[in-house]
Amino acid sequence: MSNRRLTIWCNNDFTAEQQSERDLLFRGVAPHQLRLFLPGEIDAHPALQGAEIAFGAPPAQAVCASPALRWVQLNTAGYTSFDHPQIRETLSKHGTVVTNSSDVYAEPCAQHLLAMITGLARGLPLALEAQRGDHTWRFSLRPSLPLLNHQTVLILGYGAIARRLIELLRPLEMNLIALRRDVKGAAAIRVIGVSELDQLLPEVDHLVNTLPANAQSEGFVNAARLAKLKAGAVLYNIGRGTTMDQNALIRELLDGRLAAAYLDVTEPEPLPPDHPLWTTPNCFITPHLGGGHRSEKERQVRHFLDNLRLFERGAPLRNRVI
Repeated sequence: MSNRRLTIWCNNDFTAEQQSERDLLFRGVAPHQLRLFLPGEIDAHPALQGAEIAFGAPPAQAVCASPALRWVQLNTAGYTSFDHPQIRETLSKHGTVVTNSSDVYAEPCAQHLLAMITGLARGLPLALEAQRGDHTWRFSLRPSLPLLNHQTVLILGYGAIARRLIELLRPLEMNLIALRRDVKGAAAIRVIGVSELDQLLPEVDHLVNTLPANAQSEGFVNAARLAKLKAGAVLYNIGRGTTMDQNALIRELLDGRLAAAYLDVTEPEPLPPDHPLWTTPNCFITPHLGGGHRSEKERQVRHFLDNLRLFERGAPLRNRVI
């Protein structure tokens, strides 16, 4: 494999300010041929037919129509458009491997969740509201601030984001549990299956949703499960908005049964200015910032190049999803 000159199709978007990242990609793929397209460029999809590798955001149907493709690396952690039985079957027949960029986004998403969890515990949003509002010296908040030690965190999902978050939370001595559809193999913490979830929810102080969007996860955090959560619990969503019943969440927050919700993802996105989530008490929203970081594009490229070296040697690829 290492002696073959391959054709690499790419529609990873580079802005004018990201010339150094673009140059890094061109240098790193040598001696292979790189065909770089703009997102949405009309000639891009037919060009997949002549490539062995694709990097960026190729449409799943166009990939299925390109049997010569050996490997697709997505520049996102999400791969919803590929996560369908028919597409998986087609790619399997073609021998096409799909990897995502989970390693690029696990760290910033985990840090975002850490900021959410610790920020509310220390009263930061409420203090900021007072600063931006009536300038009330809210010293009365002090007795209400909890210590996180020994509180129970249940993470929905046990992917790269969850595993990194677990590492960040360990020093706080929290009780860490993860939910996984297939409970198998060794894990750093207690892992439960879906059948155990409803029984555990009344003990949960922090429910962290990292679930991707797919047919199995749609509406997973439903009204019944929200109602089972421990009174005073806090909910966090950094997965996808479609995994949660937002209307039920609004009701729980209005009733005051849940202490707060932190949402980095919503349904729809962008969230319309008149959507009731904006004004729901103790609902704190960030506009899908979780995976963002200054070196995002560079880390996308380096992750691809690291996998390219593995591909050249015939070694297993990182972040394989199909």
